[in-house]
Amino acid sequence: MAVYIALLRGINVGGNLLKMERLRSLCAELGLQNARTYLQSGNVVFEARDTASHWASALEKKLAGESRLPVTVIVRTAPEIASVIAANPFVEEKGIDLSRLYVTFLQQPASKSALASLQAIPASGDRFQPVGREIYLHCPGGYAETKLSNTAIEKALSLRATTRNWNTVTKLRELSTG
Repeated sequence: MAVYIALLRGINVGGNLLKMERLRSLCAELGLQNARTYLQSGNVVFEARDTASHWASALEKKLAGESRLPVTVIVRTAPEIASVIAANPFVEEKGIDLSRLYVTFLQQPASKSALASLQAIPASGDRFQPVGREIYLHCPGGYAETKLSNTAIEKALSLRATTRNWNTVTKLRELSTG
């Protein structure tokens, strides 16, 4: 059985509420095993058979009507999350503040033309680096101040996405391997 990490976009922000106890219950109804949540923002680590794309779709359907707005679900395997951590181009930079690093998880890799649209966003000191289905962000002024928000990235790339801070990404890896 594989270990998966489901990342839900837009949960418990802007009035789009979903209690984590209810989320774990919905996971159990789908037959997911050992479902555990991290924080209140829609991070679920679970064990199951089948594919990540199957579970993303199944969770989205199961969540329909459970919150005020539709919920995007992006699922990665535990090894994929480990690879995401290993591939971060900013981590090894001298003097980097890890609390200013973020990862935007995309449903699929962005096209070159879409990435050009993202490059056109005036980021004033913020940097991004696409790698596969992720975009790594370094926002020295903090995520609340960046023009490279999840919404801006989704709009520029025409893809659904969800963003997590570096601490959350590393904690999810810990939970998925422990």
